[in-house]
Amino acid sequence: MKEAELPERFLSMLAAERGAAANTLAAYRRDLEAAREVLGDVAGADAQALEGLGTAWSGLAASSLARRCSALRQFYGFLVDEGLRLDDPSGALPQARPRRPLPRLLTREQVDRFLARAEEEAIGDRPDAVRLLALLELLYGSGLRATELVSLPLAAVPRDAPFLHVTGKGGQQRMVPVSTRSRLALTRWLAVRRGGGSRFLFPSSGASGHLTRVRLFQLLRALAVRADLDPTKVSPHVLRHAFATHLLEGGVDLRVLQMLLGHADIGTTQIYTHVDSARLVALVNARHPLGGAAGADAS
Repeated sequence: MKEAELPERFLSMLAAERGAAANTLAAYRRDLEAAREVLGDVAGADAQALEGLGTAWSGLAASSLARRCSALRQFYGFLVDEGLRLDDPSGALPQARPRRPLPRLLTREQVDRFLARAEEEAIGDRPDAVRLLALLELLYGSGLRATELVSLPLAAVPRDAPFLHVTGKGGQQRMVPVSTRSRLALTRWLAVRRGGGSRFLFPSSGASGHLTRVRLFQLLRALAVRADLDPTKVSPHVLRHAFATHLLEGGVDLRVLQMLLGHADIGTTQIYTHVDSARLVALVNARHPLGGAAGADAS
């Protein structure tokens, strides 16, 4: 098999066996191409050649270096599993230990102000304003990703059960609870929704047939300005972070939060444990069998 064909075979495996999304496959393809520019024959590179990547990629951010090395590790693991290579040289790849940045966060007061402004503008049942209210309620009330939200099919709207059927990253499906507020906003939106022939909940005349992520981003930032919030601190992802953090602060179990967010790895969910440390200490003292022992002994 030609060396140039191996990366595509690897990517096909990721798509077929792991359900990798198109964006994920595109990122892996770019990472392998970046390695090819340095190594030439990526599949046949030895440990010494891989050590040289540390110098060649020294200008990269730690997160970018870590991502490229992860792609290469998986690629060499694939070659070994397929019997296309006897050894795995990935142990010689440069080590990068990026610290995952804490997500930007809106306080509950800021979210309340944001929602209040959206509700005020939707009083007259103007379709655009009612749509924005429904979008905002679902972002904060259900923690949906921007892509998941804008591409929701009309069939995903709950009839009797208070859940949305959502298709997330890698085509993974999950059921997401819909709050009472969100259901009321959806009911209002369906009453004024146009584009009756569209299969999407939020239809658009664009090529995709539904509202785009870029347009959603623009709408939220414009609403932030009208709500006297810093628009640079508002995005669909920030509202998803607020959903997760505020639930965690309220005592929701991390595993439950992982399910609600659609995270494959609980390590991704753990970034939300940056909540108030004093609250966590108080929670341990209140719930753990020995939580009050130290205080009792000290007295």
